[in-house]
Amino acid sequence: MRIRPATPRDLPVLRDIERAAGEPFRGIGMPEIAEDEPPALDVLDAFRRAGHAWVAAPDDDGAPVAYIVCEPVDEALHVEQVSVHPSAARRGVGRALLAYAQDRARAEGLTALTLTTFADVPWNAPYYARIGFRILDEAELTPGLRKIRDYEAELGLDRWERVCMHRYA
Repeated sequence: MRIRPATPRDLPVLRDIERAAGEPFRGIGMPEIAEDEPPALDVLDAFRRAGHAWVAAPDDDGAPVAYIVCEPVDEALHVEQVSVHPSAARRGVGRALLAYAQDRARAEGLTALTLTTFADVPWNAPYYARIGFRILDEAELTPGLRKIRDYEAELGLDRWERVCMHRYA
């Protein structure tokens, strides 16, 4: 897989990847997550223009099979979304995107990667813990992470337990 910056042409494909990657949530009793609409094209384009949207594709010209979008939050690069199409799952693509984002964080002088995720979904918090992320306790949350968690609560995501996670860059 080749990791490269997202292009404007990629953005509709990212929405398709997000929809496909959400389907497994239906099978674990979280149909609301499976049915959640992906980020709008203008939102994805804002990440792209900021230089914080990357895709994994078979080659330089190939269609993406996975993507990651991030934003700086309190001296860390916060992973807003990482999604892998089920056809490319379990091949290390998500891990490679996270490693790439970690390298970018380091290059930008940021100290860590952070993310928020579902605590009990096997391909969420347990997966991230296996690849070196740790759950932050309430006292460790930065103001930016608290703001993100508040927003997620407004969206109703706290219906299922959520956690903030951290990995040094």
